[in-house]
Amino acid sequence: MAETTNKLKGHVVILPYPVQGHLNPMVQFAKRLVSKGVKVTIATTTYTASSISTPSVSVEPISDGYDFIPIAIPGFSVDAYAESFQLNGSETLTRVIEKFESTDSPIDCLVYDSFLPWGLEVARSNSISAASFFTNNLTVCSVLRKFSNGAFPLPADPDSAPYLIRGLPALSYDELPSFMGRHWLSHGGHGRILLNQFPNHENADWLFVNGFQGLETQDCDIGESEAMKATLIGPMIPSAYLDDRIKDDKDYGANLLKPISEECMEWLGTKPAKSVAFVSFGSFGILFEKQLAEIAIALQESGLSFLWVIKEAHIEKLPKGFVESTRDRALLVSWCNQLEVLAHESIGCFLTHCGWNSTLEGLSLGVPMVGVPQWSDQMCDAKFVEEVWRVGYRAKEEEGGDGVVKSGEVVRCLKGVMEGETSVEIRESSKKWKDLAVKAMSEGGSSDWSIDEFVESLGKKHWGN
Repeated sequence: MAETTNKLKGHVVILPYPVQGHLNPMVQFAKRLVSKGVKVTIATTTYTASSISTPSVSVEPISDGYDFIPIAIPGFSVDAYAESFQLNGSETLTRVIEKFESTDSPIDCLVYDSFLPWGLEVARSNSISAASFFTNNLTVCSVLRKFSNGAFPLPADPDSAPYLIRGLPALSYDELPSFMGRHWLSHGGHGRILLNQFPNHENADWLFVNGFQGLETQDCDIGESEAMKATLIGPMIPSAYLDDRIKDDKDYGANLLKPISEECMEWLGTKPAKSVAFVSFGSFGILFEKQLAEIAIALQESGLSFLWVIKEAHIEKLPKGFVESTRDRALLVSWCNQLEVLAHESIGCFLTHCGWNSTLEGLSLGVPMVGVPQWSDQMCDAKFVEEVWRVGYRAKEEEGGDGVVKSGEVVRCLKGVMEGETSVEIRESSKKWKDLAVKAMSEGGSSDWSIDEFVESLGKKHWGN
């Protein structure tokens, strides 16, 4: 267990964007800070406040103007929500900061989600330091910054590829964040929230990215790296799966969805080592209907045992006879503790949408991956899985096709990570990256050192050292 001291090293407020994929790394960061002697308060929306069950941190509800409504409801407007959260959140967050002013633990720093750039204004108006926390990888952040400042014209043009940023892997048009290219018109609100992370980001005292040294950056033959200058503090996953220095830290401690744990563990316990494909497409579960059918056919044809996290509404849309024909080798659940499943010895591979959190989890636990990215940053993450880290494959759609990855391609990738010579190489590479992830978060590791540096900066301000 990490040592904590009685002497408080500062007080940090953490402001996450209230969706599962943002809550997880930011709540985990809160626990890391607490383990190093920092008092942490999480300021989150009224709707999400009750989902955080981490005894070591306190939670203060603030208003986004949608207090008792989940933000993923049908007809939800990203733009209207952003405006409402800024208006209501700025005022209620300021009250939280003011509440601690006259106590023995006033707020020293606000760590705000980069999706909420108004956090910087709140911090400055209350004379505290500010850190912006990015939940995408460094490459995606660096590319989005180029689009935001006009260095790359919008919308992205296939003829302008490859997109080059010195010090990072080149990206094809199809590997860019999709809201800059093929989803630019259909998801304009999502694109705007990504671009709005950057106009004031360099004014923050710290920029945190959930990654670690050597994960993405490459040596430059000529000139200085153009990657966004940020402090790498990841992977932000529970300590039990990395350095094990935080006692009983096996779960993020923020669950908007209720996981089905016992049934999953019992079922996995009946399967041989490295024999099961774990299938999950994230907390939003976005999988277009045609793609859903192709995934189902691939799982049917693969002959593999599989645990599939799939919503009830999606089960009804599966091909006729699928559930019956795979019943003896499949378990379908609405949600689960993903880390607990990935860490189980029966898991042989992870069929994933390649959201950044899921990708980091697979990498940190040494599980080979097959990526079927759908949108946003997922295509870039899948590129790293196959081409940079060599820990799996990206299942690719047919050239000139309808954007759907066919079942045969998914089967090819599943066989590649589970069978034959290629699977041996992928497992060796997976082991290598798992060890590097653990090293980064262990005492004296690159990310651990960076977090210590941040904590030390709080101490100097708080104690006037």
